[in-house]
Amino acid sequence: MSLADKLFKMNSDKSAANLKAGEDFLAANKQKPGVTETASGLQYEVITQGDGPKPTAFNTVTCHYHGTLINGTIFDSSVQRGRPASFPLNQVISGWTEGLQLMPQGSKWRFFIPPSLGYGNRQVGPTIGPNSTLIFEVELIDIN
Repeated sequence: MSLADKLFKMNSDKSAANLKAGEDFLAANKQKPGVTETASGLQYEVITQGDGPKPTAFNTVTCHYHGTLINGTIFDSSVQRGRPASFPLNQVISGWTEGLQLMPQGSKWRFFIPPSLGYGNRQVGPTIGPNSTLIFEVELIDIN
């Protein structure tokens, strides 16, 4: 077996394992009180409900966020950096685009994002493997 074949098989095995672990996690998670699932499969939990306007996909939003894998591994956190991030809502993963449009400004929610609404079957950086389910705590600070 060539090195390329070995790497492909390792990626394939990792992808299948991540997909199964994520499916099991999301199936159990949606049964928890306070967790809502949308038609796309995005799950969310309201931590704090704000009363401001909701963004559209064409707004730029400013958020504090903390992203982990289902095993608790942190892969990105504006909270840890001590500085919120701003980005056009139509230029992020679709789980964020969908979820943030449901949030009134001033809210803090937890998103549970299946791979189909995240990075799919791609390895992203050293931490996010193929078919990873992602968890984000997101606070919507501002809408522009």
